[in-house]
Amino acid sequence: MKPTVLEEKPIESEHESDTLNSLDRCDSCGAQAYVSVQLSTGGLLFCGHHYKQSEAKLSTLNPAVVDERYKLAPKSKIISSNQNAF
Repeated sequence: MKPTVLEEKPIESEHESDTLNSLDRCDSCGAQAYVSVQLSTGGLLFCGHHYKQSEAKLSTLNPAVVDERYKLAPKSKIISSNQNAF
């Protein structure tokens, strides 16, 4: 009987595509991650707030960044009490 040869699958990254999904969580606070940073030592996930805090320091490390903060809703305008909402 011949031994069965199993075909090796390539190691998949944590993300099958370059996009983040709702299950990806910020490594700092656990909120939904909108930024993925790949460093030579590994990857980090950030919410928009924590990436903004760390962006300057991280940029000195020349990381590969997937930034999906564009998916965040823009801040809504505050309507003063003397203006109608309609």
